[in-house]
Amino acid sequence: MIGTSVAFLELMTLIAKLARYDVPVVIEGETGTGKELAARAIHYNSRRSAHPFIPVNCGAIPDTLFESELFGHRRGAFTGARDDQPGLVVLAHRGTLFLDEVDSLTLKGQVSLLRFLQDQQYRPVGGGSVRQADVRVIAASNRSLDDLSAAGHFRPDLLYRLKLMHVCVPPLRARHGDARVLAEHFMHTASGRFDKPPKAFAAETLDWFDHYGWPGNVRELEHLVYREFLLSDDMQLCIPPPDGAQPALTMSGSVPTYKQAKAAAIEAFERQFLTTLMARSCGCISVAARLVHTERRHLGKLLKRYRIDPVRLRA
Repeated sequence: MIGTSVAFLELMTLIAKLARYDVPVVIEGETGTGKELAARAIHYNSRRSAHPFIPVNCGAIPDTLFESELFGHRRGAFTGARDDQPGLVVLAHRGTLFLDEVDSLTLKGQVSLLRFLQDQQYRPVGGGSVRQADVRVIAASNRSLDDLSAAGHFRPDLLYRLKLMHVCVPPLRARHGDARVLAEHFMHTASGRFDKPPKAFAAETLDWFDHYGWPGNVRELEHLVYREFLLSDDMQLCIPPPDGAQPALTMSGSVPTYKQAKAAAIEAFERQFLTTLMARSCGCISVAARLVHTERRHLGKLLKRYRIDPVRLRA
């Protein structure tokens, strides 16, 4: 995990604290923000670091096979079960089980997970004695589990079991300056991976990196750098900005007045401050207002003025 922004450093401080306590954690954030990296950081800074970190994408497991994948099965438990098979909780023994896209679990799968979280006991599919597991569960979602629970799509009792601790990974657009740092890192990573000399970024490219919204977040930036690095024959990468990126101000045109420059600076500060604030509060205006000690109505007016949609900043 790489970055120098205030939002990133606050995230790392929270991760360091959560790593000390052996309790379930829910990580929320937009697609591509690095939720699995955050989960790995918690694991490898915890007392379980010498033991396995087992990631599983809940959305990729059919509902009928979820219990078998999680708890294992006995030979003959179902068609195709030719041998005894250990489950993921066995593979993650004394380590961490990372449940990515936990919001995609069906209600049946949620019941199975809830029953396991209550006492970490399970029984393999097909019978056998009850067994005890020793795993830390970290779950991730790119949708708000609170909203899903309120809509009846996620069990409240499971949410309470999982969300003892909570992390909201900020989007890249709320991490001012980190796009440049990450781009340089991805450049050197690509250079080593593909055995090609590193290239410098053109100044105008780094400028629009700071203004672009990055809907695909860190993953979008990584893929962009890799693609341009491999396809470009120049020693300097001059990447044209996509739609939505704002070109940096230059002195080649007319020079703004002091009043205009001041207004532009205030607007840029307020827009960045509000975006970072709403990312920290996962899009909740009431929480954001309490964080900065202001009225919810006043904060709502500012968000409306700058056309910042809190829904887009929700996990």
